[in-house]
Amino acid sequence: MPEAAATLRYSTVPQGASVRRTEDDALLDLLRLLRDKGYQFVTPTPATHARVVARPDRRLARSLIDVLGWSLPYLRGTLGRDVETLLRQAAMLSENAAAPRSRVRVSSLHGDLFLHSAFPTTEPDAVFFGPDSYRFADLIRAELTDRPPCPGARIVDIGTGSGVGAIVAARACPGARVRMTDVNPAALRLARINASAAEVAAEAFECATLEPIQGEIDVVTANPPFIIDSQSRLYRDGGGMHGGQVSLDMARMALERLAPGGRLILYTGSAIVDGEDALKHALSREARLRGFDMRYRELDPDIFGEELETEAYQAVDRIALIAAVIARPD
Repeated sequence: MPEAAATLRYSTVPQGASVRRTEDDALLDLLRLLRDKGYQFVTPTPATHARVVARPDRRLARSLIDVLGWSLPYLRGTLGRDVETLLRQAAMLSENAAAPRSRVRVSSLHGDLFLHSAFPTTEPDAVFFGPDSYRFADLIRAELTDRPPCPGARIVDIGTGSGVGAIVAARACPGARVRMTDVNPAALRLARINASAAEVAAEAFECATLEPIQGEIDVVTANPPFIIDSQSRLYRDGGGMHGGQVSLDMARMALERLAPGGRLILYTGSAIVDGEDALKHALSREARLRGFDMRYRELDPDIFGEELETEAYQAVDRIALIAAVIARPD
């Protein structure tokens, strides 16, 4: 992916304007329609999703949630014509004419709706959303509510994915200037649409660094990949340290740009080996070298236990879900 920023803006089309509708317009209208219908869906883990859709009575969709939440194929007439028309205009229906599937899912979080990739997320440019998104959102909202940043705070969500961090931070800090970055253009596309549906102003940058963003930053949020990917895909692979390297690299990048009184809110996983948390030690060292303060805690002591069966995790005791908040003094 290019290191230089490609600043991407999304603007809604005024009602009645005589311009050609785009696929993005259709997706934005879909989110607005679903909001008006009171649509809600909580995305579970991939393992739970697979178990649910494997049930004999879940071969075909019976409801809107089955189509846009559980990613089940549907027969004509299951969806309302309005929803199906928008999915077709957005080019988000599979080519199976008899029983098409939606190529996107829609999930609800904190009152907003988020577009992300359909299940299973096997595409090379899949856009992720799941239980980590809910926990990440709760961490950001609690942190920014308990310790509000300065008015007009400059907020950057690194590796934004579907835009959860950026949108939740903007909700918690009205008037903030929000930016979101990602190396996956498909993710940035959906993040822009999700932000527009939430009526959140956010600039999007396709980049792997913070270089395109000028000036110091008051709040950085990050939920990086933390599991080793067998194919080493850039936005799926947590890298070395049993998946902790990308988290450490993002933290270093963010700490160099924090304004006085600024902070990094990092939500990630850490492999525990022989009872030691290497990521915690590395983050603590980075904070100490700069004279910054760090609060660090385990949110869940044992996640993704199935990874311990793989060769890459043979030395690992457990994978812990952690929250690290590193703050620069005023």
